[in-house]
Amino acid sequence: MGKQREDQEHGAEPARTALTADRAREMTAGLRDAMDDVRRSVAVLAARVRDAHAARVWLPLGYSSWESYCRAEFGISRAQAYRLLDVARALTAIHDAVTAGPGLSRTRDTGPGAAAALDYGLSQRALIAVSSRTDAVAEIITRRLAALAHSGLQALDETTVHAVVRQAVRDVRTAPPPAPAEPPADPAVASLRAVVDDLAASTHAIGELMLELAPGYLTDTEAADRLDHFCDDIGIELDHGLAARRYALTGDRRALAGTVL
Repeated sequence: MGKQREDQEHGAEPARTALTADRAREMTAGLRDAMDDVRRSVAVLAARVRDAHAARVWLPLGYSSWESYCRAEFGISRAQAYRLLDVARALTAIHDAVTAGPGLSRTRDTGPGAAAALDYGLSQRALIAVSSRTDAVAEIITRRLAALAHSGLQALDETTVHAVVRQAVRDVRTAPPPAPAEPPADPAVASLRAVVDDLAASTHAIGELMLELAPGYLTDTEAADRLDHFCDDIGIELDHGLAARRYALTGDRRALAGTVL
């Protein structure tokens, strides 16, 4: 009794029955199914957001903007409202690139079939990360699918197409920012730009770390509660940590204005 009481006082969990390999596999399969359900939900949400925004659904309901409509109807912040649009636009651009090939029809409604067609196994975080670079993602998808179709070496079945899409998104997310078309003639300006580019790259890496601790579905206020002590521990201002997190979410350097840059 003394040992049990001591364990309880120190927060130790009671002994559990050893987990069998079969049960572990069963639990893992359940987790995989749940993750697949989340990704499919992202596809459904993106399709419906896309159509609602295109129809300007807020006007007949008496709202002045998409932002005010989302705040009143769903209780979400301005940032969340526009992140929904980012997800919808990114997924639509990807879907349009996939269905641009011959014999493939575009799906533009929100029925169950349409939502399933939009499910490429991409997380909301991944879609937000490439929302400002959808042209690059679409170009890579189109080029790689065309090359596969031309080669005839691999059937363009659903599994192959989804793998091409996911790899294109990964490639764009991890690619360094493109160099300017014409470097500045002034060496001092060129040197300063290189410093800024390096700072942005390191800040993006910090932002990815922040997203591990405070995922993208959290508001800035909720994220601040999780990141406050961590930012203090690594020696940066909380505002800088939040800005880095926003930059990792959007890929838009304007997220760093007034804080890091």
